[in-house]
Amino acid sequence: MAQLWGGRFTKETDRLVYNFNASISFDQKFYKQDLQGSIAHVRMLAKQGILTEDEKEAIVTALEEIGREVEAGTLAITDEYEDIHSFVEANLIARLGGVGKKLHTGRSRNDQVALDMKLYTRQELLDTDGLLKDLLKVLLKIMEEHTSTIMPGFTHLQKAQPITLAHHMGAYFEMFKRDRLRLKDIYVRMNYCPLGSGALAGTTYPLDRDYTAKLLGFYGPTLNSMDSVSDRDYLIEFLSALSMVMMHLSRFCEEMILWNSNEYQFVDMDDAYSTGSSIMPQKKNPDIAELVRGKTGRVYGALISLLTTMKGIPLAYNKDMQEDKELTFDAIDTAKGCLALFTGMLDTTRFHRERMRKSANGGFTNATDAADYLVHHGVPFRDAHAIVGQVVLTCLEKNIAIDDLSLVELQAISPVFEADLYEAISMETCVEKRLTLGAPGTAAMEQVIALERAYLAEDWQEQERRTKE
Repeated sequence: MAQLWGGRFTKETDRLVYNFNASISFDQKFYKQDLQGSIAHVRMLAKQGILTEDEKEAIVTALEEIGREVEAGTLAITDEYEDIHSFVEANLIARLGGVGKKLHTGRSRNDQVALDMKLYTRQELLDTDGLLKDLLKVLLKIMEEHTSTIMPGFTHLQKAQPITLAHHMGAYFEMFKRDRLRLKDIYVRMNYCPLGSGALAGTTYPLDRDYTAKLLGFYGPTLNSMDSVSDRDYLIEFLSALSMVMMHLSRFCEEMILWNSNEYQFVDMDDAYSTGSSIMPQKKNPDIAELVRGKTGRVYGALISLLTTMKGIPLAYNKDMQEDKELTFDAIDTAKGCLALFTGMLDTTRFHRERMRKSANGGFTNATDAADYLVHHGVPFRDAHAIVGQVVLTCLEKNIAIDDLSLVELQAISPVFEADLYEAISMETCVEKRLTLGAPGTAAMEQVIALERAYLAEDWQEQERRTKE
């Protein structure tokens, strides 16, 4: 149980204290980032003449060997090491002796763990963005296929006005597009390298922090060593962005669950994303959608936990910050898993066009258009509103739609109604005459779809890679 920092101490740490303090059980998740950062650090030390070229080559070769052996499963990361940093350094020293002990020159575990967490989070952010883009592609495909699929739009879970499935899916497209924009913003803010900050006050060694940052794909080094080792803003921002993603997924899942019910019958979920009942043979349950909805609180919890952890921490590093890892790892894995599963579920879902149209037709969704008809024939809107209210009341008494009333019945309520009303309040007319940008009319939707298609063709990650090159 000997630690790399044990020189100051006269007896070993109590086993219970050691286990409580250790992080190897979870921070082994970023062993690749620890090796990547160590290799960059060693290359910089050699460039600055702090290590010889031979020492650099020996250390880099050994670090790469450690990485390959961990990947192959021939070198196990065990709890005999306090953390992943100790594991890497101890194995390096075992292979190189004194040369291996030079790895940590000009570096502290504080800036080392800050770097590892940033490298890990940066890659997870990019992976999450990729999953969001995959989801947007599925949404765009549905939008392209359903510009004429009429369905009811809702407010207060009550039928309001007729829209199209393309229009409804487009609302979620905008949500997830904003989620990608948030991730891009976080990436830009976080992409600065903390390595070289030391424990909190930098180092006396002539480090080239710009060179290290360049090797690791950062824009440059961080500008304050105290903030560098104690900054977890980027994690809080990422967890906040993931919480927004999960909130959007949860809203979407709630609708899919409703649409899958016997009362709606708007969709049929693929068997691969549904389960049955152990007692009721007729059941086909939307378990994936329900689990995604349920796991949203888990990601929210990680955000609140980290905010609470950070709220009382003075500068600079404190051990409390070790609590950032487990909850962040879990939240990232949860959100990524939910995105992947939801995308597969949505991509295989069948939409029942006729059922959607029938639902729109039966819920007085064209009542506003009937009022607009009267307005266009000179009736003040407030009077038109009251007249159509009487029309709806009559329909409710007869259990029919507005379109089912005869012209005689309509004119008994208002003589302004003429035969052309039926065309004016048809579902197709109600949708198609809404042509302002962002509305469900076909021309407006085709314009939006073209814009969304162009948006997906412009990948910010690819632009970022080209900029670095």
